[in-house]
Amino acid sequence: MSGGTNPLLLADGVTLRYAARDHVITATERVGFSVRAGERFVLLGPSGCGKSSLLKAVGGFLKPEAGEVRLRGKAVTGPGPDRMMVFQEFDQLLPWKTVRQNVTFPLLASRRVDRATAELRSEEAIARVGLAKFADVHPHMLSGGMKQRVAIARALAMEPDILLMDEPFAALDALTRQQMQDDLLRLWEDIRFTMLFVTHSIEEALIVGSRILVLSPHPGRVRAEIDCREFGRAAIGSRVFQDTASRIHDMLFATREAAQGDFQI
Repeated sequence: MSGGTNPLLLADGVTLRYAARDHVITATERVGFSVRAGERFVLLGPSGCGKSSLLKAVGGFLKPEAGEVRLRGKAVTGPGPDRMMVFQEFDQLLPWKTVRQNVTFPLLASRRVDRATAELRSEEAIARVGLAKFADVHPHMLSGGMKQRVAIARALAMEPDILLMDEPFAALDALTRQQMQDDLLRLWEDIRFTMLFVTHSIEEALIVGSRILVLSPHPGRVRAEIDCREFGRAAIGSRVFQDTASRIHDMLFATREAAQGDFQI
């Protein structure tokens, strides 16, 4: 693991299991990683490798069978407003509330701030994601990409310690997905929030992330940790970008026998 002596988030030997009807399913096995404040950390791996399960464990929705998750040095024992989640689905907004009301709602429900502060934060967050003109519109009038912008604004308005993003752009068309990736990076440049981002797209991981944790197929184990701060949209056509993407592809699809060791890139 890397991330310095005092990471914001630490996953220490996390094993996650689910009880099925007649057997136990191991989602991840002894996964460890650390995330520094202001970092864009990506969990990358094939379907079924436990990426979303790890995100749920960080969110406090899933208790590890072994190991633990710590945020600011304290064990995560349940959900909290210091960790906000953005999901893949477009129906995560309350359909009877406007954009403004959706963003304001968790601030008021958590009682973290008074109404005046909640409304101010809401306005600022909506403006940051470029939806100021749509503040009084209901979700059914928005496109998928716009709904995801509202979800991001709602999460960031809470000023969480870490933003958890579970394949938030996977259901979008290719052009909208690219735009959302670029918008997310511009938003990060503006306020430098800490992000834990789940994806199964190698290209998206390299563009969005500053570091990537590559997980093996089920059950998820750490296969590699990659520093990708040098990459971005402009680097996609470069030789080093393509070589790195190719190496990650080989790790993800290598045989189990060839993938027993961990890698550092």
